Amino acid sequence: MFHYITLGTNDLARAKTFYAAVMPTLGLIQRHADDTEFAYGTGPDDEPALWVTEPYDGQPATVGNGSMPAFAAQTRAQVDAFYAAVLAAGGLDEGAPGLRYRANFYSCYVRDPDGNKLSALCLAAE
Repeated sequence: MFHYITLGTNDLARAKTFYAAVMPTLGLIQRHADDTEFAYGTGPDDEPALWVTEPYDGQPATVGNGSMPAFAAQTRAQVDAFYAAVLAAGGLDEGAPGLRYRANFYSCYVRDPDGNKLSALCLAAE
C-alpha cells in the first residue's frame, strides 16, 4: 500500500545513532545515508521503506499528532528487542510490549528522540 514513510528530525546525527541501534532488531538495514537524510529497508535489493530526514523547507521538524509508523516483527522476541533498544538509545516508553486488541496482536509503543511515535508489532500466535 505504501511505498515509503518519512519522519522528520531536528538532529540528524542523533537520529542516525538512534535508528542504527533500533532498526536491526527488526532485521532492517540502512540502505542510504547522506548529509540530510538516511533510509532503512529489508534487504540490499529492496527500496528503502523508512526515511528520516531534515525537512526540505528548512523549517523545524514537528511531530504528527496521531501519526505512527508500525513496524512488522516476525516474533514477539523482536518486539521486545525493539522496545529495549529504543529505551537504551534514548527513546521514550509509550506502552510496554504486550497483547492488545486480540489474542495475536503483540505490540509496543515508543517515541524516538524527536518525539515521533513508533510501534513494533507481531501478529504471530506464540
